[in-house]
Amino acid sequence: MNLTKLPLRFALLPGLLAVAATSHAQDLPNVITTAVPILTISPDARSAALGESGVAISPDANAGYYNPGKLGFVRYKYSFSPSYTPWQPGLTNDMGLAYLGSTFKIGERSALSATLMYFDLGSIEFRDANNNSNGTFNPKEYSFAVGYGLKLSDNFGVGINARYIRSNLTSGVVDTKPGNSVAVDLGAYYNTDLSIGAGQYNLGLGAAISNIGNKMSYTEADQPDFLPMNLKLGTAITKELDAYNKLTLSFDVNKLLVPTPYYENGVAINDPRIMAENDKRAQKGVVSAMLGSFSDAPGGFSEELKEINLSTGLEYTYNDLLMARVGYFYENPKKGDRNYLSFGAGLRYNVLGVDAAYLVPNQQNNPLANTIRISLHFNVNALEEAFGSSDVAPTN
Repeated sequence: MNLTKLPLRFALLPGLLAVAATSHAQDLPNVITTAVPILTISPDARSAALGESGVAISPDANAGYYNPGKLGFVRYKYSFSPSYTPWQPGLTNDMGLAYLGSTFKIGERSALSATLMYFDLGSIEFRDANNNSNGTFNPKEYSFAVGYGLKLSDNFGVGINARYIRSNLTSGVVDTKPGNSVAVDLGAYYNTDLSIGAGQYNLGLGAAISNIGNKMSYTEADQPDFLPMNLKLGTAITKELDAYNKLTLSFDVNKLLVPTPYYENGVAINDPRIMAENDKRAQKGVVSAMLGSFSDAPGGFSEELKEINLSTGLEYTYNDLLMARVGYFYENPKKGDRNYLSFGAGLRYNVLGVDAAYLVPNQQNNPLANTIRISLHFNVNALEEAFGSSDVAPTN
């Protein structure tokens, strides 16, 4: 069966089918690929505008997605945030990422969250060897998660997510099948006020490990692929300039906790020894892969450092009403080369809010290049007591 449009669609998301990418020379890219890479994309406009930093910024309806440890600090009894991101708008108009985040306070110190991510790859037409139509198919991926977070003290909280993931890309074509998996996220969050000289600051620290789960298989053969298990550490510090103006600086580091493809300089990628080593790495268990991901890069420690992505952003807020944001995301050229500036704005008024983000990439082949991401916010019943002894919410 000849899928005339299928290769083009899948080319828009390298690694979508989690085929291992390796290199036989150290000066060539050695990109880590996983199943369902869409899970590593920031789905909401606020974090997107902040260079995809989100693990330590102030909690909102999307807190459960970035760091369930923040859930105990949410400010509202109920909050909801739908978002939409168009995908490759210059090539097609039927691909996009839809997302819904929500939180539900269940006491002074704990909260539940529910998140839904839905990635629509548009319509694909199947054709046979004679170029006759064999119908159409709509590839899609989605994940649904529920989470719980608890404040263990006025300043420290922990949380957990449970997630179901489904990836249906080929409708059974060429001996494939939909992939299914379950995973968990673990998160921790610390928030405190600081006095530095004459200045007053708020500091947030966050850590989260996401998508710890069973491997996903797209074929009947025993060739499962790792989920994008990743570790994210971050901080956000807020300075109140006066009664109306404040600035927040956020910074995250992120590393995939999956095996790095093996290579040797001057040795072909299809050399039996290279293939055997990569097969061995692919067969690792989840825990073994996570622990080994800090020391398995063929290029040694220097290559391990290249596998760390950096996200940073600056948010200006006026009177808790208007926000302006700028951010930067960096990925090493040998590990994917996603580098871009992001800009955004936000508005909050009573129970309603809206955020927008715009991405300016260093390369035009980025599927999110020149797109505007939109998020809405619905926040009901503000709770001052959500922050223990504080009379205001954390401002980072």
